[in-house]
Amino acid sequence: MEDESPLYITGAAIKSLTSKLDLPTLEPFRQDWELEITDSSRVLEFIIFYEKQDLNENERFALMALIIASYDDYLSGGNVPDLVWTKIRYFLLKHFTIHKNKIIYWALEEENDIENCFAITP
Repeated sequence: MEDESPLYITGAAIKSLTSKLDLPTLEPFRQDWELEITDSSRVLEFIIFYEKQDLNENERFALMALIIASYDDYLSGGNVPDLVWTKIRYFLLKHFTIHKNKIIYWALEEENDIENCFAITP
């Protein structure tokens, strides 16, 4: 069976989410969009938007990438996991087919040294 999980955030998804969420506009062709505009103070807002809006698959993929990166920043700031993580986890599992590649990326399954992991890495 072919893997159907998106690998990349599309320009159309970035444009749509930038408009809908009033996100900073970046120069075209920037890499790692979700890391460039991460905002740990808006994680809950992003999750509520993810939950309530009618998003297509590419928008869901891009928004979840932003949510995870923003929550990683939140944890990197010395905060402890909270109920927000429960919501993030719920949507990662609910839409696993969409988010599988992001889960694999952030999990760092092959990494044995915790110093080389993300704050969000399980």
